[in-house]
Amino acid sequence: MATLLMMRHGQSEWNRSNRFTGWVDVPLSETGVKEAVAAGELIKNISLDVLFTSTLIRARMTLMLAMMNHASRKVPVMVHREEGREKEWSRMYDPEDASTVIPVYSSWHLNERMYGDLQGLNKADTIKKYGEEQVKIWRRSFDVAPPNGESLEMTAQRTLPYFNEEIVPLLKKGKNVFICAHGNSLRSIIMQLDRLSPTEVVELEIETGFPIVYEYQNGLFEKK
Repeated sequence: MATLLMMRHGQSEWNRSNRFTGWVDVPLSETGVKEAVAAGELIKNISLDVLFTSTLIRARMTLMLAMMNHASRKVPVMVHREEGREKEWSRMYDPEDASTVIPVYSSWHLNERMYGDLQGLNKADTIKKYGEEQVKIWRRSFDVAPPNGESLEMTAQRTLPYFNEEIVPLLKKGKNVFICAHGNSLRSIIMQLDRLSPTEVVELEIETGFPIVYEYQNGLFEKK
């Protein structure tokens, strides 16, 4: 049996100011930092072997803050897979390092849905400009994308292959995995795990800084 822990990042500065964020790399707000630290208290006794996050700073900050007081006392270390100086120069040479660190893999496949021309716009102002019904369609439909952006369906088309190819094999090996990512990339994964319909998944609300736990055994996921 293996554990899959997932969590949406804490409140970002643009969550706080009610803006469409998407791939704009905005950090956590003060509230978001507190949420991440509080989440760490909830997960500190969950055994973890491998960590995954997106390339966006709000998810990375949340992950690191949540792991700050983990009972294992292991240090989260970013793993650089690409060839070149970044991979070569980040190599560890002490044979004891493996027992004191926990690997962190970062990928754009886990990034938030890209909101295209809406990124940076205040949501209330966007409703005034385009109308409440149109903005609701962009935000809450499964297969309709905002101008030059991604739909939830398109987000799932990049998130799920990564999850199935990179993360599920670790769970099959009995590794406990923590994914710290975003509302829509996590919706995509939960849609698959809970077998949600397109109508059901767009109504799924994922709180910031709140742990979601599944147990994996014999190819099946059970929500705890």
